[in-house]
Amino acid sequence: MVGALAVGIRVGLSRQAALARRRIGTPLGEAPPMADRIWRPGLGGEPVDLLMLGDSIAAGLGAQHRKETLGGRLAKALAGELDRPVRLQTGAVVGAESSDLAGQLAALPKDYRADVAVIIVGGNDVTHRVPIPVATGHLADAVRRLRRVGTAVVVGTCPDLGALRAVPQPLRSIGSRASQQLAAAQAERARSEGAEIVSLRRAVGPFFRIDPDGMFSLDRFHPSALGYRRTAEALLPVVRDAFRRADAEAAASDNPAPPAGPRSRRGPTATAA
Repeated sequence: MVGALAVGIRVGLSRQAALARRRIGTPLGEAPPMADRIWRPGLGGEPVDLLMLGDSIAAGLGAQHRKETLGGRLAKALAGELDRPVRLQTGAVVGAESSDLAGQLAALPKDYRADVAVIIVGGNDVTHRVPIPVATGHLADAVRRLRRVGTAVVVGTCPDLGALRAVPQPLRSIGSRASQQLAAAQAERARSEGAEIVSLRRAVGPFFRIDPDGMFSLDRFHPSALGYRRTAEALLPVVRDAFRRADAEAAASDNPAPPAGPRSRRGPTATAA
């Protein structure tokens, strides 16, 4: 009896997932606007290298113009905060799972090293039912590899899939719980590897629930220009501070303090006030 009920539930959820896929469709295609360029070059100075890794959100699917993508918005705003140009490199791929992060890193030019990287991934792990330890293990490995070469890393944890109105109930509630569990595990694993964390569920999730028509794009699944603007605003202060800390640490390691001279055995000498 219990086994038959479990099979019935799985069949029902599979049907709902198929219905959701038909509702969402692919009105945007699978090619987000190309935003890779140097943003605000007129500021002068050496550009800061910003790397975007992860899935369609990091890639910017749903935006109509490059300046509306998450990477474009973040690069332009970061340049203003730092008063330096920002060179954007997008390694994120539409449809990516956490297991694809290694391939995204491998696809970068061999001599490339980002100053700061932003990783947003997890939604496809939830929809494809990837076990949480497996998904977070891939994320932790990517963070570890980036930190090893001195790149500051900011992870935007898995968004709240419960905000997707195109997904019927009870599948939407199940997705909400699963995405929350994955986000919590992502935060713990990524932080342990030296990443900074932004909870997208808390930072921008309420906006998507309150104003789905404005925050979602035509497919009712990916963010709109407004959705990306809100997400960039949530990430910006953390990305800025992470870069500044890493930059200060790099400067300190390049200019180590001179060795201390021999200590005097006399007491301290008074100085003028």
